[in-house]
Amino acid sequence: MKKYLNLFDFKQKVNYKTEILSGLTVALALVPEAIAFALIPGFSPLTGLYAAFVLALITSIFGGRPGMISGATGAVAVVFIGLILELKRNFPGIEPETILNYVFATVIIAGVLQILAGVLRLGKFIRLVPHPVMFGFVNGLAIIIFMAQFPNFYQKGTENLLEGSAMYVMLGLTLLTMLIIWGLPKLTKAIPSSLVAIIVVSAIVIGFGVDTLTVADTMKEGESIKGGFPPLSIPNIPLTLETFKIIFPYAAIVAGVGLIESLLTLNIIDEITDTRGSGNKECVAQGTANILSGFLSGMGGCAMIGQSLINTSSGARARLSGITAAVMLLVFIMFGSNLIEQLPMAALVGLMFMVAIGTFEWASFKTFRKMPNSDVIVMVLVTLITAITHNLAVAVLLGVIISALAYSWENAKRIRARKHVDEDGIKHYEIFGPLFFGSTTLFNEKFDVQGDPEEIIIDFKESRVADMSGIEALNKLTERYQKVGKKVHLRHLSKDCIRLLKDADDIIDVNVLEDPTYKVVAK
Repeated sequence: MKKYLNLFDFKQKVNYKTEILSGLTVALALVPEAIAFALIPGFSPLTGLYAAFVLALITSIFGGRPGMISGATGAVAVVFIGLILELKRNFPGIEPETILNYVFATVIIAGVLQILAGVLRLGKFIRLVPHPVMFGFVNGLAIIIFMAQFPNFYQKGTENLLEGSAMYVMLGLTLLTMLIIWGLPKLTKAIPSSLVAIIVVSAIVIGFGVDTLTVADTMKEGESIKGGFPPLSIPNIPLTLETFKIIFPYAAIVAGVGLIESLLTLNIIDEITDTRGSGNKECVAQGTANILSGFLSGMGGCAMIGQSLINTSSGARARLSGITAAVMLLVFIMFGSNLIEQLPMAALVGLMFMVAIGTFEWASFKTFRKMPNSDVIVMVLVTLITAITHNLAVAVLLGVIISALAYSWENAKRIRARKHVDEDGIKHYEIFGPLFFGSTTLFNEKFDVQGDPEEIIIDFKESRVADMSGIEALNKLTERYQKVGKKVHLRHLSKDCIRLLKDADDIIDVNVLEDPTYKVVAK
């Protein structure tokens, strides 16, 4: 247990003042987002706030990335919209309370799946995400964070922009917040500039009675963030196969989306802090947090890149900041709801604007001329998909697929053959480059079946048969030579290639040459 409670991760001395003040800033920033994400599928604000408290606390204590903040997120909230529609189709007239029970059950199952991913050490597969995809993901996320603030410039309950003095006040307070966050670190870094900005702007609004949008205005009439300790919520749903069939697909999506977003955020914070977190440990922590969230009336969630960047940019590097954020959030819910509801949204909007600006990889523009065209296309596509669909998991998966296809295409063009006939009249084909599904067509074009002598040797010393498509290509090639009465030998296959050939004995027949003057080369 000691290693989980260690506040001195990465052998770095903890600055307690920085950690606590940064955690307080994060807690203030968590409130409006948790409320907003809870409202996406139509839940109570407390459902989002409870999830933010549980996830921030558990992942801060047990997670694989000190300084990273988790909570209720839009990516997870969107999944519940589909679940709610599915429930309404299957159970017409279903009560909102019953829907919540299904949601809590879904979150619990998603948590179990995430723990399994960590136990099975699947977190390492995040390394398969190429750098252009990471760039695109971060840029798309920055655009999402930036665009998500614009509804705060609308008149309450409408999609009409604020007018006159109301708009000028909102813009002025937002710009003042951004100016303080940008300028204060140039004077002193003793206190997080984000916290100072929120306090100063809030003092102006509350002290002078400025009429502007507040946290309370973002909630439905009669709703409040006031509550107690998260109540126990054991899902009261039928334990049947039909129920499992309904909720399991959504639980799997929640688990997948949550892990992808969390592990990508972990990588980003790793780069910023020049340290290394544990992906598998984070998977287990996210799963544990979601299970507890489901049992404590929370909607579940994952890592939040915006709040994580607020935390790290304020200088926090240890677990204490996340624990402080979670505890302060619960304090707000239980004792400080009236004060928090008076906070001006302009201060929080300005903070998130600065987060978006800091999140965007401006350096990616400089790499356009230096990166291969395929990488530039991948980066732009992932950015657009992320920004337009808000589905981070889909954007990343498509980016990985496109990158893999581009890589396969480039490697497919690299296969070559050097040919010569020895003194015994045997023709040699020396193959260069990998033989796999993408290069089989070009490979077959290298051979002159009709014009070749009675015996040929295909030498793979500088090549490698990578998959069953390559094996099948060899089989088809030997069949073509066989039909015209010619013999084919394969030389210098690597050990794994020979293993593939043995595994495919029942479906193909190739002649591997045993040459005493050469050893089989294992690539």
